[in-house]
Amino acid sequence: MTETVATGGKSAKRGKRGLSVARVFTTEGVHPYDEVDWEKRDVVMTNWRDGSINFEQRGVEFPDFWSVNATNIVTSKYFRGAVGSPQREHSLKQLIDRVVKTYVKAGTENGYFAGAADAEIFEHELTWMLLHQVFSFNSPVWFNVGTTSRQQVSACFILAVDDNMESILNWYKEEGLIFKGGSGAGLNLSRIRSSKELLSSGGTASGPVSFMRGADASAGTIKSGGATRRAAKMVVLDVDHPDIEEFIQTKAREEKKIRVLRDAGFDMDLSGADINSVQYQNANNSVRVSDEFMHAVEDDGDFGLRARLTGEEIERVGAKKLFRSMAQAAWECADPGLQYDDTINDWHTCPESGRITASNPCSEYMHLDNSSCNLASLNLLKFLSDDGTFDAPLFVKAVEFIITAMDISICFADFPTEAIGDTTRKFRQLGIGYANLGALLMATGHAYDSDGGRALAAAITSLMTGTSYRRSAELAGIVGPYEGYARNAEAHQRVMRKHSAANDAIRTYHANDVAVRDLATREWQRGIEVGTKNGWRNAQASVLAPTGTIGFMMDCDTTGIEPDFSLVKFKKLVGGGSMQIVNQTVPRALKALGYQDEQIEAIVEYIAQHGHVVDAPGLRPEHYEVFDCAIGERSIAPMGHVRMMAAVQPFISGAISKTVNMPESATVEDVEEIYFQGWKLGLKALAIYRDNCKVGQPLSSAKKETAVAVAEPEKIVEYKPVRKRLPKKRPSQTLSFTVGGAEGYLHAGSYPDDGLGEIFVKLGKQGSTLAGVMDAFSMSISVGLQYGIPLEFYVSKFSNLRFEPAGMTDDPDIRIATSVLDYLFRRLALDYLPYDKRAQLGIFTAEERTAQVEADYGTPAAVEQESVDLEALRSTVESNQSKVDTESAHSTAELMELHLGKAADAPLCMTCGTKMRPAGSCYVCEGCGATSGCS
Repeated sequence: MTETVATGGKSAKRGKRGLSVARVFTTEGVHPYDEVDWEKRDVVMTNWRDGSINFEQRGVEFPDFWSVNATNIVTSKYFRGAVGSPQREHSLKQLIDRVVKTYVKAGTENGYFAGAADAEIFEHELTWMLLHQVFSFNSPVWFNVGTTSRQQVSACFILAVDDNMESILNWYKEEGLIFKGGSGAGLNLSRIRSSKELLSSGGTASGPVSFMRGADASAGTIKSGGATRRAAKMVVLDVDHPDIEEFIQTKAREEKKIRVLRDAGFDMDLSGADINSVQYQNANNSVRVSDEFMHAVEDDGDFGLRARLTGEEIERVGAKKLFRSMAQAAWECADPGLQYDDTINDWHTCPESGRITASNPCSEYMHLDNSSCNLASLNLLKFLSDDGTFDAPLFVKAVEFIITAMDISICFADFPTEAIGDTTRKFRQLGIGYANLGALLMATGHAYDSDGGRALAAAITSLMTGTSYRRSAELAGIVGPYEGYARNAEAHQRVMRKHSAANDAIRTYHANDVAVRDLATREWQRGIEVGTKNGWRNAQASVLAPTGTIGFMMDCDTTGIEPDFSLVKFKKLVGGGSMQIVNQTVPRALKALGYQDEQIEAIVEYIAQHGHVVDAPGLRPEHYEVFDCAIGERSIAPMGHVRMMAAVQPFISGAISKTVNMPESATVEDVEEIYFQGWKLGLKALAIYRDNCKVGQPLSSAKKETAVAVAEPEKIVEYKPVRKRLPKKRPSQTLSFTVGGAEGYLHAGSYPDDGLGEIFVKLGKQGSTLAGVMDAFSMSISVGLQYGIPLEFYVSKFSNLRFEPAGMTDDPDIRIATSVLDYLFRRLALDYLPYDKRAQLGIFTAEERTAQVEADYGTPAAVEQESVDLEALRSTVESNQSKVDTESAHSTAELMELHLGKAADAPLCMTCGTKMRPAGSCYVCEGCGATSGCS
């Protein structure tokens, strides 16, 4: 065990006692590396879109229990040295040693340990935890520590800007340097005079929104870390700033511009060629709202906007109307989010040194301007015992080691600016957090959106932060409190008491909750007692970060505070290839709920086929909620996410990186309610994302067509299409068809001079909903054809579309269809498109396919054999349709798209081309580990 009191030894530098360290995870006389089996692997990562190799390194060494995905990501992202050179790292041992030995050396030099033996034990314990994926430092540690590069350990930065041109230009410079290093930054622009105020020269000020334009262009030019993803940044404006309405509308207006440009034929996808012409797309925007404003919203009163220099009120606006404009803009484009200023500063440990005005890009780090925070996250599932209990005492010991290491890193760390380095060394902000909460709750039989789930999450979070501050107080007795503590002692102690009181208010439901909460109570009491005497070493201890890349490094099923993304996942295999599996948490959860092995096997098999648990054989309906996920048949309601955030927020020093996903059908009033409840429930920050609200995100084909249908091209495009109507008498043909047992009729009318001009589809009983929808769909396609939309465009969009009914057809040219629309448009292509256009689309008649086989193989015997093989293949496809579907996926997100039958709102990874998935308020690629924000 690690001793929690300072005993024995003398610090060479301070003349104080150092930490006496006892073993917890390791065995004396046995190095952690000797306890595991190692194997050599080849890492070859390709871009599935064009087959090109993104990264290749062969013969790397990893433990046999590390997944292929974790191996690939660590090798490609964290190993240092030029690929192919002798200096290139090739073993996980080298990576861990590079980091851990640097930490231990700095700890020894700065008097953290009682003696050499304690330092060695600390080294072994830290090595064991990293080796066994118990926790991970944030990415900059793995990038930089122990290399010849600057020893930057922080991932989160907050900058500051004043109301003068020198400061504004310096903001551009500092932000660019941080982006270049692969990190992100946030700042508050509220000190800059509004466009409604005068300059000393007599002119009118430009206002902060105009300066945002220059910073946005800079961020779009400087790719983060020299990679292909854009920089991560946050821009905040106070709600009483006179330009607040312009700020709220910036991205919403740009989103409308994107729609206009898209409808005019420009490529406006997230990585499209023309998206760079749109402004303000590189930052997350947040409005800093006060309690005064929120009370005015509640009371439907007025609210004053104030001049920046004098503080005088220059305009009064309706608070409710302004709040509605925030919700409307967020509904349209997901920005702005809200930051609740009074709540943030009520939990501020250092108010005498300045207010908290901003956050990092992902909104989890909130502290003083010109400061930074280094992060580390624990893998919660590593502390779940076989009997389903959370091992709270072991968790405490792990937190002690990690907090100690994180604080040591500030002793040797480099920083991007002198001001950031000075503030960070004076206040020593840390950000311990966790991943795999969603998996832990499911494994223990708790629904994510349940009182029991929230109680366990709150108790674990309280224990983590309480232990962190207790260890921080002990470190203060050894190496001294943070420099800014003396000035802020009273405020810091007040916040510690607030945390402790919130811990006492946790309502427990199960033995797990009770045991964890009781230990957390003792940790808070002891921490306050020691801290009152020694002070604290760190002004901040914990945050809840997205844990994107490092989550994959630890083989976590879920990131940060998020629930399970889906019940099925995409797993890479040793030696290449991949397969669909059901999350391993699922059988563990079923076991915890009391199901027998035979029942578990049947339920897991059902989930593998359907992607959800609804109607799974033997699964009781009251247990469905345990398996609710972020997406899918039973997705967690938006308020379920908000309630979970509210449960753990009182036990986090900073805030929580999380975006509340809302369905496309959500209204502006729903967004208002989410934002209002976030304030009432005591959150520090909140952002929403409504499905399909952004043009830059990939949409399903049906939704793209809808978007075109509702646009008004005559108002937004100079060219006006002209409708070419069919004559009263026109040639036509009628086709009967069968798809997966469903019978229907297709009527196609043509222009006399050739070319399809109309279709009518009869499917379903007359007067039924299906028949009505098909009639409307047919009219829409017909009008589009008459306005000049090429048939090949419709064929490319609707062929291969998957939904029921699907399967065998009675058409010899199209034996299998993935849906009725897939069959219809491939049939239309065969009947109305020339061979060269069909060849580009990969659509051929049976005779044409036979001719191709003859050309390839040359003999009738070969053709006959090929026909037999094709029939066997068709039989396999028919019986294993779900298996064929999954083979077209390259990530869990794409796998779920196939199960759901619609595209997910997530960008494609710009490195490897796979669909990313949410991680906090960012996105992460499980193919290569790339993130869209902090990592």
